[in-house]
Amino acid sequence: MALTRDKRITAVKKELLAVLKLENKMEKAALKARPAGWKTTLENKLPRKVYNGLESAFCKGFSVVFGKGRSIIEKSYRKENIQEDQSIREYALQVKGGRKELRQMVKSAKRSHARNMAITTVEGVGLGALGIGMPDIVLFISAILRGVYETSLNYGYDYIEREEQLLILKLLAASLSTGEEWQHRSQEIDRIMSGGAQDTSDEAYQAQLHDTASVFAVDMLLLKFVQGLPIVGVLGGAANPVYYRKVLRYVQLKYRKRWLWKISNELERSGKKRMES
Repeated sequence: MALTRDKRITAVKKELLAVLKLENKMEKAALKARPAGWKTTLENKLPRKVYNGLESAFCKGFSVVFGKGRSIIEKSYRKENIQEDQSIREYALQVKGGRKELRQMVKSAKRSHARNMAITTVEGVGLGALGIGMPDIVLFISAILRGVYETSLNYGYDYIEREEQLLILKLLAASLSTGEEWQHRSQEIDRIMSGGAQDTSDEAYQAQLHDTASVFAVDMLLLKFVQGLPIVGVLGGAANPVYYRKVLRYVQLKYRKRWLWKISNELERSGKKRMES
């Protein structure tokens, strides 16, 4: 049975409140986050060239995967099917408009998340056991972007346009940030998701690509260095699913928030039109 407009608004508000509570917990965790002492000690002992090499590897990895790699990633899932299913869920939402229909989007995003987690674990541990660190970065970025792309499609957003690509890079950087940097990045993302403009020039795109690569390199420095060593490399590879979960948890929450904002705005506009007519 279809819900009245007021009940639909109430359902959306309840979902938004749930999202904001989750985001608040995430923010508190980011503000309290401190690197482990042993990790900081070991990282400080690594030569600067190791970090520079890792940052360069992430930059190249993101550049390759964002460019030529997108068509390869799309072969691992059926983009058209995801978009069709999303359209059906959107229609069901317009007809009924309850929390059950709202949560179907979340469930669909989580299903693809679970499958990608399994793939990431196998890839990371397998390459780590062989002592392969740097080549794993491309596979790792591909796995993360596969999850991000499927998430965006499940919520009705296509990742083809430059604006969406820039937003995705900012989401990735924010997901691994801590402290006030997390807050700053998240506020910027919210501004964009609510309709704010972005600088989409090539210079801005390259700058964001480098910024995101730098965040990943700083956070994963020791683990990716260790992964390049035989035997102990399995420890570094095992971290891939941990990072995947952390990144996708943030990305999915932000896309869910953005989608709910969109529905809320649509309901508000439809209400104004009724009052004017």
